[in-house]
Amino acid sequence: MSPWLTVVGIGEDGFKGLGRNARHALLRATRIIGGQRQLDLLPVCIRGERQLWPSPFSLEPVLARRGEPVCVLASGDPMFYGVGASLARQVAAAELLVLPAPSSVSLAAARLGWPLQEVVTLSVVARPLAALNAHLATGVRLLVLSNDGNSPALIAASLAESGFGPSRLSVFEHLGGVDERRIDGLAGDWQHARVADLNLVAIDCLASSETPRLSRLAGLPDSAFQHDGQLTKRDVRAITLARLAPMPGELLWDVGAGSGSIGIEWMRAHPSCRALAIEADAGRQDLIEHNRDALGVPGLQLIRGTAPQALNGLEAPDAIFIGGGVTRDGVLDICWQHLRPGGRLVANAVTLQSEMTLMNWRAEHGGELTRIHVAQAQPLGAFDTWRQALPITLLEVVKPL
Repeated sequence: MSPWLTVVGIGEDGFKGLGRNARHALLRATRIIGGQRQLDLLPVCIRGERQLWPSPFSLEPVLARRGEPVCVLASGDPMFYGVGASLARQVAAAELLVLPAPSSVSLAAARLGWPLQEVVTLSVVARPLAALNAHLATGVRLLVLSNDGNSPALIAASLAESGFGPSRLSVFEHLGGVDERRIDGLAGDWQHARVADLNLVAIDCLASSETPRLSRLAGLPDSAFQHDGQLTKRDVRAITLARLAPMPGELLWDVGAGSGSIGIEWMRAHPSCRALAIEADAGRQDLIEHNRDALGVPGLQLIRGTAPQALNGLEAPDAIFIGGGVTRDGVLDICWQHLRPGGRLVANAVTLQSEMTLMNWRAEHGGELTRIHVAQAQPLGAFDTWRQALPITLLEVVKPL
């Protein structure tokens, strides 16, 4: 079967910048679907009927023409945050031909002399700006697709607020076209309230001297989180996450989330990790929302309610952490029922009653119990002594396949 659908990536240099195959596909097409900006780049010699994407956006105009010679116009590389990826999920590979042009990130990397394999590429097109925070570290280079002309100023303000005001920004407008322009400056001194809507922001990250280091590995300092005391402390959190063992694409339930620290660090482990934080207390819900944005995982989903009732209808998880409420009737059993085969359940207990609940549950389901004792050196008069934190009993169990 020959492809009936061709997705053509077109740059700011328009039709003249396309290769032979892309030009021929556009000349043969009976219908060409795209955004106004892309369609305006076509010359009059292209006779196919031109059609704008509907609002709200939908692939239906393309899918309804299955079998006809249809072209879709996209910006640059259609498989990079583009419509090509969406179409590839709906159209068989044998029916689809994608002809990319250089992406904006490729052009920006070429202008800057940055090796593309060493750059983190992100998009804030209809996405939360807070997602940048997870990637901030001195020496990291980011290429960010902007949502509109306000994005560079918003990014600069966010960087300054996060302690990365010294970071160097380069904003590229209309990359690859006759109107291409570059604007350079520091995030903390950014003076351009608005630029062209079609822009990309390059960030060479540099933290100020007082900005704390926030590793992507488990065990962020407790001071990285706002909390009301209900926080899985740093050393216990690192041990707990090691047992939970986040893997790309997996989903965690953080049950009795408190300040959300376990779910947040789970999601920081890999960009594709997902988490649901189940929390009933309104004050702690606010803390979770603050912490998830400040630490760069705005995709963490907050479930407002109490387990086990709040667990009904949720997507089955790959791992579950129960940080509070293990003595509540049915919590462990219902979590176990929802957990995917091969998934990990980790529960922490502090009180004698919750510890006994874990021990009794383990007698039926198996698993490993670990006792965690953490002490810190603190002053005692003119000397120092060890101050023992409350011991934690940790249950880890893997659900059989």
